[in-house]
Amino acid sequence: MLDFAESTRAAKRPKPFDWLRPTQYDDCQKAAFHRAANNRLKLLAAQLGWPKADFDLRSNKAGIAVSGEITLHHERVYISVSQSCMGAQSGILMRTCKGRRDYSGGRNHFAALALLDDPPALAERVTAVMAGG
Repeated sequence: MLDFAESTRAAKRPKPFDWLRPTQYDDCQKAAFHRAANNRLKLLAAQLGWPKADFDLRSNKAGIAVSGEITLHHERVYISVSQSCMGAQSGILMRTCKGRRDYSGGRNHFAALALLDDPPALAERVTAVMAGG
């Protein structure tokens, strides 16, 4: 039987999601945004070869006026997805951390939300952040 990482690493690229469609004051779009981001972060974890036990995946829908955030927290890196007030080019926040209880971590690195639709490319960016790049 294949484990989670092996079974999803070979999966094809996900269908693109409209990451720019606002989630504020739209419960249906916010739910779709959270589902899509959650799915993409699972694909990312698989792409990186992380078993389920090696990371936490959290979703905080927050208030009606914001997108909330979806977070993949590994022992060495923290990745948070949201519709940032800084724009779609900064919707993915990545930073190193020292364990899953480290919520502030190293310096911030940002990537475009569209990168969620390309798990191999996002995995390269995460690997670079983890390597100190």
